Amino acid sequence: MSTMNWKRRFTLCECAVMVLLLGHMTSALEVPLDLPQPPTITHQSPKDYIIDPRENIVIHCEAKGNPHPSFSWTRNGTHFDVEKDHKVITRSNSGTLVIDISEEKAEAYEGVYQCMARNEHGTAVSNNIVIRQSKSPLWSKERNEPITVQVGVSLILHCRPPAGLPPPIIFWMDNNFQRLPQNSRVSQALNGDLYFSNVLAEDTRNDYICYARFPHTQTIQQKQPITVNVLNVDAMNETVLAAYLNDTDFLGDRPAGERKPSFMYPSGDSSTVSVLRGETLELECFADGLPTPEISWTKANGDLPNDRFSFHNFQKTLKITEVMEADGGDYHCLARNRLGNAQHIITVVVKAAPFWISAPRNLVLAPKEMGMLICHVGGNPKPTITWLVNGVPIENSHKDPSRKIEDNTIILSDVQTGSSAVYQCNASNEFGYLLANAFVNVLAEPPRVLTPPNYVYQVISNRQAMLDCASFGSPIPKITWFKDGQTAIVNGDSYILHENGTLQINVAQPLNSGKYTCVATNSLGNRENHVYLEVKEPTRILKQPEYKKVQRSSKAVFECKVKHDPTLIPTMTWLKDNGELPDDERFVVDSDSLTINDVTQEDEGTYTCIMNTTLDQDSASATLTVVERPDPPRDLELTDQKERSVQLTWTPGDEHNSPVQSFLIQYEDSLHEQDVWNNMTEVPGTSTTAHLDLSPYVYYSFRVLALNDVGLSEASIPSNQYRTNPASPDENPSDVEGTGTEPDNMVISWNEMTGLQSNGPGLQYKVSWRQKDTDEDWMSIIVANVSEYVVTGTPTFVPYEVTVQAINDYGSGPKPEVVLGYSGEDRPTMAPESVKVLVQNSTVAEVHWEPIPPSTVKGKMLGYKVSYWKEKSLQKEDSKPEKPQELTFSGNETEGRLPDLQPYSQYSINVRAFNGKGDGPPSTNQKFETPEGVPGPPTFLRITNPNLESFTVEWGPPVDDNGRITGYILKYQPINNTEELKEMTLLANETSVILENLKYSTRYKFYLNAMTIKGSGPIVTTAITIMDEAMTSRQVDIATQGWFIGLMCAIALLILVLLIVCFIKRNKGGKYPVKEKEEAHQDPEIQPMKEDDGTFGEYRSLESDTEDHKPLKGSRTPSNGTVKKDDSDDSLVDYGEGGDGQFNEDGSFIGQYSGKKEKDTAEGNESSEAPSPVNAMNSFV
Repeated sequence: MSTMNWKRRFTLCECAVMVLLLGHMTSALEVPLDLPQPPTITHQSPKDYIIDPRENIVIHCEAKGNPHPSFSWTRNGTHFDVEKDHKVITRSNSGTLVIDISEEKAEAYEGVYQCMARNEHGTAVSNNIVIRQSKSPLWSKERNEPITVQVGVSLILHCRPPAGLPPPIIFWMDNNFQRLPQNSRVSQALNGDLYFSNVLAEDTRNDYICYARFPHTQTIQQKQPITVNVLNVDAMNETVLAAYLNDTDFLGDRPAGERKPSFMYPSGDSSTVSVLRGETLELECFADGLPTPEISWTKANGDLPNDRFSFHNFQKTLKITEVMEADGGDYHCLARNRLGNAQHIITVVVKAAPFWISAPRNLVLAPKEMGMLICHVGGNPKPTITWLVNGVPIENSHKDPSRKIEDNTIILSDVQTGSSAVYQCNASNEFGYLLANAFVNVLAEPPRVLTPPNYVYQVISNRQAMLDCASFGSPIPKITWFKDGQTAIVNGDSYILHENGTLQINVAQPLNSGKYTCVATNSLGNRENHVYLEVKEPTRILKQPEYKKVQRSSKAVFECKVKHDPTLIPTMTWLKDNGELPDDERFVVDSDSLTINDVTQEDEGTYTCIMNTTLDQDSASATLTVVERPDPPRDLELTDQKERSVQLTWTPGDEHNSPVQSFLIQYEDSLHEQDVWNNMTEVPGTSTTAHLDLSPYVYYSFRVLALNDVGLSEASIPSNQYRTNPASPDENPSDVEGTGTEPDNMVISWNEMTGLQSNGPGLQYKVSWRQKDTDEDWMSIIVANVSEYVVTGTPTFVPYEVTVQAINDYGSGPKPEVVLGYSGEDRPTMAPESVKVLVQNSTVAEVHWEPIPPSTVKGKMLGYKVSYWKEKSLQKEDSKPEKPQELTFSGNETEGRLPDLQPYSQYSINVRAFNGKGDGPPSTNQKFETPEGVPGPPTFLRITNPNLESFTVEWGPPVDDNGRITGYILKYQPINNTEELKEMTLLANETSVILENLKYSTRYKFYLNAMTIKGSGPIVTTAITIMDEAMTSRQVDIATQGWFIGLMCAIALLILVLLIVCFIKRNKGGKYPVKEKEEAHQDPEIQPMKEDDGTFGEYRSLESDTEDHKPLKGSRTPSNGTVKKDDSDDSLVDYGEGGDGQFNEDGSFIGQYSGKKEKDTAEGNESSEAPSPVNAMNSFV
């Protein structure tokens, strides 16, 4: 073929590049099992297979191929004939061996096994599987001498476990099978030895036991116990020490004091460790020193590898996982205490067993195509690569001119049908080997699509969508994608076409939803497949749960409102501290909330709501904090006790997640008020002590309460009682006053002092007084258990100086403060004079008077009271006096304003002075008159007697005329009209007027107000429509007339007669030929009715009735839209005038009936049925 000739002209390099691309494209291809193909190993046992001798040996080897492969084995490089060994069974359709070792030792089957799977297209081989039996040997017998050491020296207890397969797990325990405690001073090395940086006296024991656990056999071996005696040599005399050491090994020839660190392991200043790439590196350092050294790690010329290193064994072990070449280098272990430091350098050398950079991949080639197998490996030292074909070294196989080997690559060109084979690449160095099978399958196959048809992909909006189009064919098919049957999709910003046929949509949007078609094409044909993409709305939490701080026993509600795609089924899940909610009925989960009833302290934590759909999820968390009133303080103690002060200290109780804001200190005085607690002081919540100032002669007990946001705690247990000694009073009574209750006395009053204020027994009060601004001596009296004293025989309302002093058995209080008081008051004895009234207008007046002399006040002048009242109206002679009104003017005012007076009225007025005792005599009554004012509004305005020619306007006089009414002004004007406002002036004695010649069917508005000589009063309005009122009046008149009632009765009787006549004629009627009308109109409302039972209205077919050929008179209009004149007297319309009823204004029927018949044009809505009574009534209406 021309294409093949063109390919052969490629250079070797160009060919390699193209085949590499083809190989990459086929990497994801799976050959359908219904097509011929060489074997492929699908499952095999590990290379190093350690078996349990108590169980049968199972060596796995599974493979696929077409035809299904057969299996064979080699053991230690020679053929293993499994059929000759009855203890070996091969599983059906498999190469897996099952070896029964129940009667044979497992060692007999140890060795190196390899499986081969072959069919007519090639042979695949497994790894070399090394079978070894697990071993758990016993500990060698040894006698452990007791070890005696001096306090402070370092010590190593060696474990030396037996070598097992696999190696055992080491740990130290005592006789009670309890693990020995380890810390930064005592810790175990990787080899099992126990290191002591320095020993203490408590390290003495006789049961240091090293245990080895062998995981495969699940057995534990125990070393003989080791005894350690730690001695304090300074505390023992030489004789006792010598006797004790005769039978023991003594370590440490001199006292061990504090010393800087030195390394017990590794020894020296440096060491070297080798590790293989990909394995785990563990470096450890153990240091001697007192105090115990601290260990730290650094790497020279670099940092420790992020995310792959960790510290263990109290920083003594550095662990690095998945070692890389870059992890090689120097690691510094630094041991430090306060006396100095020591450093050890560990050089790490990284080697590498062979590892894959690119393993060879299966090739599916069409005849005449070319391909390439690449075996690209790494390793240190560099691995050696050898090739095999069908399990035979390639140099020993038959020569194939289409095959060329170049180092790690096999190049195939112009392959032929039947040249299928399995190639093996083996890469090895001193640390291991790699073996890979890769077949070359030469096929000619049209395309087939392996992805299920009509598959629906669902993806969340703005996320990546991957639409699969797995295909197979040889030559390899080319994949083309189409959306909704339109233009082919090409690589771009929105789409990525992968080599395996997958279509990637980077950011899926709703517009990307739809039908997608992938077409697989090669030289032998094409095949298409349809898939569908649905882009869904993302799930979003719109309202997240919020942090809650709630009190115990209350309710907590977390809201979690979510929006999701309506086509997806959501599932709401709540977690507490990333675990399931407690199984408790107090937790109530609703569609969008979590409610916790009766909250307890255990409910604290983080609550997370998770909304899951089949495609995505969203979550949000909030914390619940349970708060409560604080616990009461405890451990109250009194310190620094003095005569007048003491120091109180306490221990706070639990705050219950709400910080204490303050502490309240209360006291009880059991001497004066037992069981009564009083607030004393308050200190900040950060304090636990308070300095308290005390009073004499008190038996104190103290207690403390804590306050937080929730509230006050319970009170603490009271402190011990603290008693203070008596003393003279520190203060005098408060709120001392001197006030008279009668004109000849003065009451001296004060607040009694409490027992706490008394400072001692025998509390009394010394009351003193004298008249102010005189030469009189102080008068005094001593009283007890009272709060006032009455001084009699005093002049009326004179000032006094007053004092009250506290006295007890231990002395007097401080000098008292002088208070000004007054003796009792009497009523004023004189009325104000020269009372004058000045009228300002019809509603306001001013009053003036002369003040009374101070000597007549007889007390503290408080002001004047003005009384005034309306005697009568000057317009209405039958008016009665009104109740007096009173105005108060404070102090020494001598004038005032009288508001809200009634116009055109006569008033009386008087004035009197008043003090604390009461009112003095009033002045002589003065009379004054108020002038006229504008009148109030008319009481009503209405329209009466309306007709088409005129109506009457009526009104009522004002209730408040406020003077003599001089007349009325009536104004009116059409509404929404430009006509001028018409005005009429009416006499005072008029209360109605008739208006004529107004416009018909026009709405008017009327305005009316009254007048006095002072002007016009407020306006009242009303409105009326001329036609509406007239028509309403006429309708009312007609409806009540006797002739109208008689007419209605006659009409009703006539209708009844007509209905009876129609009913009789209908029962006598014949059969009606209406079939033509039914066929012409096909009216769904016309239904045939039977007359077999005597009912009327049956339609009979014209074919069956030849005696009637005329249409029914008055029947439904024919299809041409006209009716002929007929002589039927069945129609009620014929009795009316023109067929239309007439009605008066109120809707009553007033038409007349006559014998006149008129020919009407049909409207297409008459009934084709016979005139039944119901139809007759309907036609009339």
